[in-house]
Amino acid sequence: MKENSYDNNMSELDEEKVNYQELLFRYIIHWPWFVVSVLACLIGAWVYLHFQTPVYQVSASIMIKDDKKGGGGGSTSDLENLGIGGMITSTQSIDNEIEVLRSKTILKEVVNNLELYITYYDEDEFPKKELYKTSPVIVNLTTQEADKLPGIALIDMKLAPEGGLDVNLKVGLSEYAKHFDRLPAVLPTDAGTFGFTLKDSLSNGKIEGQDVVRNISAVVSQPFVVAKGYQWSLNIEPTSKTTSVAVISLMNTNMQRGQDFINKLIEMYNRNTNNDKNEVAEKTREFINERIKIIDEELGSTEDKLEVFKRNAGLTDISSDAQLAVSGNAEYERKRVENGTQINLVRDLAKYINNPSNEYEVLPSNIGLTDNGLATQLERYNELVIERKRLLRTSTESNPMIVNLDMSIRAMKANVQAAINGTLQGLLIVKADLDREASRFSRRISDAPGQERQYVSIARQQEIKAGLYLMLLQKREENAITLAATANNAKIIDEPAAEGGPVSPKPKTIYMIALVVGLG
Repeated sequence: MKENSYDNNMSELDEEKVNYQELLFRYIIHWPWFVVSVLACLIGAWVYLHFQTPVYQVSASIMIKDDKKGGGGGSTSDLENLGIGGMITSTQSIDNEIEVLRSKTILKEVVNNLELYITYYDEDEFPKKELYKTSPVIVNLTTQEADKLPGIALIDMKLAPEGGLDVNLKVGLSEYAKHFDRLPAVLPTDAGTFGFTLKDSLSNGKIEGQDVVRNISAVVSQPFVVAKGYQWSLNIEPTSKTTSVAVISLMNTNMQRGQDFINKLIEMYNRNTNNDKNEVAEKTREFINERIKIIDEELGSTEDKLEVFKRNAGLTDISSDAQLAVSGNAEYERKRVENGTQINLVRDLAKYINNPSNEYEVLPSNIGLTDNGLATQLERYNELVIERKRLLRTSTESNPMIVNLDMSIRAMKANVQAAINGTLQGLLIVKADLDREASRFSRRISDAPGQERQYVSIARQQEIKAGLYLMLLQKREENAITLAATANNAKIIDEPAAEGGPVSPKPKTIYMIALVVGLG
């Protein structure tokens, strides 16, 4: 019985082996169909890749200054020795700076600067090929007019070798057709004024390198819509939590355009950040220039009075007695000059901060105040105002952070105003003391001729104005050094580049799928 069972199993295995061979032979005999199917799928994959626009990933590495992670570059000790280091402050972090880099505001600035809201295509190619910086015809439309477009503007152009251009423009529900014998030319429409210029100049009556009619199309979109598209394809991530290095990646169908976009993005970011840093210095410069203009006029008027007085009185020099009296009074006169200078500065600052047009604006600092406590409060107030402006780039005034910051700014402004009033009252008290002490010396020259007393009075006014004028000139130079010492906030470590081939579509993957489908 066991032998019969073993024989039966062996016969079933032989039969199964024969069936597998028969099944394999049944498919192999139709090998031409396999070849045709695989070839058809591979050809289909090639056609798909030919018509599909490749997408590249352009990446760059930058280092952003971050106080918390040591990304700041350079010391400001040299500037602090000049008394202006306190004006350079930084309250940023890499997370905030990444949000600023990705904001629609700065992306729109990049789109406007590179005119990326206008895209060109070569209609003579099949499929049509995008022309980035290679279109022979340049379409011009201001960013303000592009923002107001009712929709996408489609422009079909036929460029003749002699420089003539046929334009067919569709924008919204309106269509415009125009022929230009030569360029540059303009086409006024209800949506805006479109300009057309040649990229290459005419030589011997013909466009260089063109012998046939070129068919070119252009698509004009709203810059804000284009900026939103770039925001979707832009990715910015820090390399780690312990560094201030970030990688900027952009998915784009044109490698050169992606590199230009990232370079311009970093340039615009540095420019805007430097403008924020320099805002205090700019306000200080405006304040100092305005005061110099006023003091210059007052100083000239005082000098004219002194010249007229000496001419009418016939004076060439003060008598020896008057010289002795004035030299005894010199110390208190010097203190009165310094006190008068400080009073003028504090009053001008009070007038500036109480001006309603300067609400939420930085206050001039480093203008020569001797009260360190008031100078420190001015710097703290300016830091809060700069932080508020930075947060408003990525949020609205209803944001709880902005609301809390507004309350802090108002409270800080009240403290600054109180400090100014207190400083002014203290200076007025000192002035009264100095005047009282100076009157003691004035009695020593009470017997001097009235002409000499008038001369001393006018000369004192001239000295006050001249001292204030020279001090303001010095502060203007220090402020100019502050503006020149501002460094970029982002430094490029790796230049924008697209490593390898396109990320989409991937030819190897497409051909492998086609092979599997063909065999299937």
